[in-house]
Amino acid sequence: MKISELANELREAYEASEDGNKVVSIHLFGIRRANELEGQSCKDIAVLAGIPHSYATEIRKGMKLAPYVSMRSTGRV
Repeated sequence: MKISELANELREAYEASEDGNKVVSIHLFGIRRANELEGQSCKDIAVLAGIPHSYATEIRKGMKLAPYVSMRSTGRV
């Protein structure tokens, strides 16, 4: 997956989330895309997504959680 595609997905997830769940949506992005994000610059992806570069830390947190969690659909976030 290209860095631009990852950035677009992150932007969409961020914009679609409610104000209180913005960081949660970033964590979930990191969990969902951990394999594709490996070796990529999370900072660059955040900047391309139009969100603060400091959220790269939150993307990496999601990536680190990925091996320990499984996704389920709730219709929220």
